[in-house]
Amino acid sequence: MNPLRKIYSRIYQTGFRAAMPLLPYREPEIIDSTAKTAQLLKKLHISSVLLVTDSFLRNSGITSALEESLKQNNIKCAVYDGTCPNPTVHNVEEAREVCIKENCEAIIAFGGGSSMDCAKAVGARIAYPNKSVNQMKGLLRVLRRIPTLIAIPTTAGTGSEVTITAVITDSEIKHKYTMNNFTLIPRYAVLDPEVTFTLPPSLTATTGMDALTHAVEAYIGRSTTKETRRLSLEAIKLIFDNIETAYENGSDRTARQNMLRAAYIAGIAFSKSYVGYIHAVAHSLGGQYNIPHGLANSVLMPIVLEEYGESVHGKLHKLAIAAGVSSESDTPKDGAEKFIQAIREKNRRMNIPEAFSGIRKEDIPQMAKHADKEANPLYPVPKLMDAKELEKFYYKVSDWSKQ
Repeated sequence: MNPLRKIYSRIYQTGFRAAMPLLPYREPEIIDSTAKTAQLLKKLHISSVLLVTDSFLRNSGITSALEESLKQNNIKCAVYDGTCPNPTVHNVEEAREVCIKENCEAIIAFGGGSSMDCAKAVGARIAYPNKSVNQMKGLLRVLRRIPTLIAIPTTAGTGSEVTITAVITDSEIKHKYTMNNFTLIPRYAVLDPEVTFTLPPSLTATTGMDALTHAVEAYIGRSTTKETRRLSLEAIKLIFDNIETAYENGSDRTARQNMLRAAYIAGIAFSKSYVGYIHAVAHSLGGQYNIPHGLANSVLMPIVLEEYGESVHGKLHKLAIAAGVSSESDTPKDGAEKFIQAIREKNRRMNIPEAFSGIRKEDIPQMAKHADKEANPLYPVPKLMDAKELEKFYYKVSDWSKQ
């Protein structure tokens, strides 16, 4: 990256960090059981809701208990279950039409990050009926309050139940982007481990590593605070201690509860301290090839951390100590290497691949430009890189580069 752009990026990030304490960040009210959702709605005098979920969850009957509870409490429930793994503008518009047609007063997001992101964007479209989703991408474009949003995460990963972010894909131009607005934080988050019991091992692994990515990037960036560092360290310890147990035994309530807690607090940490190039590159891969976000983050994380080099050695050493894979007596470089290796070993034990098939060399420059535009100057990364420098990551996660 050229020197003038570096200076501009760091000045921008410093200004944003200074303004952060003045911004209206809030945390949702936590509910500990899905069964209490109907009671909450009655308390709020809400009689009609839109349930945003996906067809897999609905067809497997995971949403049925909630739907029946709403029915018994005379709360009308319209359902949109067309959300795809990387929610699209089309998904948002379809769900919005259902919401308007059924006169829904609130929105329940039931599922992983995709359902929550879709529901957030629906809320934004309701608040701004004359703006397209694409017109609301970026930072602080949604200032009006959206309808009451209740998030019920069925994965422990994205932290979307507590974040300002919604990630949407424009499938026509194969571009994945973020909407970052404080109004998108759900009003309520239902952290119920029982709805995560049936999550398949592969998704348990990749969504859990997604949460780890949030905690790591929040910690190593240049906009950390005492609070976000504390939350990141707690999340990293919880994930290292519980993710493989949840992967191997999905009905382990303690492990599932701890992973939900980790995803939640990692979400708070990255909402306040932001993420970095792992996310930016992962979003571009998701937009171009529909690679699930958690999977992309899992594969990219050790590669990007390695590329940051000595700029993160000290911080990664502290994370390694929190994770229990290093000691105070290690040098920062050794501690950082042990942490990166521990991530690779977790990926391997949970059958997460090291690379992706289908990445085309001719697509790489455009994806790198998307990642550059998303990350710079906003993300307070430890080491700045431009589009040309970011191209190396796409080569490193391509299966043909391993041959």
